[in-house]
Amino acid sequence: MPPSVKALGQARPSGAGIAPQACCCSLGAVRRRLPILAWLPNYSMQWLKMDFIAGLSVGLTVIPQALAYAEVAGLPPQYGLYSAFMGCFVYFFLGTSRDVTLGPTAIMSLLVSFYTFHEPAYAVLLAFLSGCIQLAMGFLCLGFLLDFISCPVIKGFTSAAAVTIGFGQIKNLLGLQHIPRQFFLQVYHTFRNIGETRVGDAVLGLVCMVLLLVLKLMRDHVPPVHPEMPPGVRLSHGLVWTATTARNALVVSFAALVAYSFEVTGYQPFVLTGEIAKGLPPVRTPPFSVTTANGTVSFTEMVQDMGAGLAVVPLMGLLESIAVAKSFASQNNYRIDANQELLAIGLTNMLGSLVSSYPVTGSFGRTAVNSHSGVCTPAGGLVTGVLVLLSLDYLTSLFFYIPKSALAAVIIMAVAPLFDTKIVGTLWHVKRLDLLPLCVTFLLCFWEVQYGILAGTLVSMLILLHSVARPKMQVSEGPVLVLQPASGLHFPAVEALREVILSRALEASPPRCAVLECTHICSIDYTVVLGLGELLEDFHKQGVTLAFVGLQVPVLRVLLSADLKGVQYFSTLEEAEKYLKQEPGTQPYNISEDSVPEHKVALLKA
Repeated sequence: MPPSVKALGQARPSGAGIAPQACCCSLGAVRRRLPILAWLPNYSMQWLKMDFIAGLSVGLTVIPQALAYAEVAGLPPQYGLYSAFMGCFVYFFLGTSRDVTLGPTAIMSLLVSFYTFHEPAYAVLLAFLSGCIQLAMGFLCLGFLLDFISCPVIKGFTSAAAVTIGFGQIKNLLGLQHIPRQFFLQVYHTFRNIGETRVGDAVLGLVCMVLLLVLKLMRDHVPPVHPEMPPGVRLSHGLVWTATTARNALVVSFAALVAYSFEVTGYQPFVLTGEIAKGLPPVRTPPFSVTTANGTVSFTEMVQDMGAGLAVVPLMGLLESIAVAKSFASQNNYRIDANQELLAIGLTNMLGSLVSSYPVTGSFGRTAVNSHSGVCTPAGGLVTGVLVLLSLDYLTSLFFYIPKSALAAVIIMAVAPLFDTKIVGTLWHVKRLDLLPLCVTFLLCFWEVQYGILAGTLVSMLILLHSVARPKMQVSEGPVLVLQPASGLHFPAVEALREVILSRALEASPPRCAVLECTHICSIDYTVVLGLGELLEDFHKQGVTLAFVGLQVPVLRVLLSADLKGVQYFSTLEEAEKYLKQEPGTQPYNISEDSVPEHKVALLKA
């Protein structure tokens, strides 16, 4: 296993002396913002070899995928390649994961298609604005906002996206023409026009899918190479590994060769990709206005047209990229800096917009290829980026002959793993209530992506708030009622607590004392204090006592500040029950600083 890239600020060039504290702090800050400084001083020829192999493998994967994902985004094919190289160079300097590769993905391409109306100018401007938002979130350390999007919501969205993207390629797989892009209309017109299927496209597309599946299975079952193996066996293993890793490029090249062979004979049974703009993209500012047949669309109007996309695209881009980075960091035993990842992807999208890129994010599939290829540092991305630039400069004329059915096969096989067939069974056994946000997100995403994500997140938040407002309580009946909230006590839960205590203690015949076991309560607010004060008055009127056990220091501090009358608390539940049963020898602590135990007074004053 190649050495992992060390966490930000942990790597130090050998022989470094002891610097003054201010210099050390400054150096640490620079390394946090430029993670390349953590691993570049220790770079070796062995790392260079592994990074070159990994970068080449990812490059052979991303080129056909980029052409295919541009189709998903509703943009000309070259825009997929324009989006595939900037992330390689930016992440080389700013990335904290050795495995992650940034570029076009199926999900981001779907979102771009949805919010940019298949207009390149809108797509490029969306990349710029998404980058600005992501950079701002990185500088303000707002990555925690992504934690409010729960796993069932993410699974619901990705599964719906897999179905939408996969079905959207059926038209290309079968050679159907004039199929609308809206999902429900797409389903209707695809089945309605199924009789117009082009046999050549359908056969080639299915053959490509079978080849991709076989090569993937071979890749998953190739045994590892051992040094004691004969050279011939190791060579054969290397050839199989290369062919299966670069299976997308291999299958697309095969399909293009078949199409070219038919072109030479004068008969073309396939729908081809067609002419692609040659050369590298020009470097220019993003389009802040666009001229149409009906006049000029201003920047303000373009922003209004993209609407919710300005929130959905940057957030989903960050979510996908950080999820990929965390997954492989955990798998390969190193750590990432989430806020630094926000800066990396934000700057990638901002700079990418200067070369006509649409929004990009971390790719799970290509990151897996990178990791399995033995990448050691983010330098592998340089090889990938150079390979994409070379293909733009020299190979675009050859892309003309790539059949659309072959690209459709690449997309379908790439998005198929996104549909999680096991998640429903898992949630059924773990927590059935989580099926609700999963299903809400999944179903509504077929209508409007933003509505699906928003509705799923709101359902998840309501489930969370319900657990806060109605916390589970352990109740022990007896001469003294003992209640222990299983989680914290916040203001929405006051009424529920009051109802339980009143019904079981004060409305009993005769009324009885109660103990509130506060071990799991680490903080309370003003509303909770008022509720406790009312309960204490109710107990006093009935001639019984409400006692507290296990008060933590933050709770004690609030109660002291509130100056509640008649509060009594004990160190242990046994002491409280003994006192309330009128057994001699036990006295409560009253809530005043003079009566608080010395060790807690010290903590309160700390």
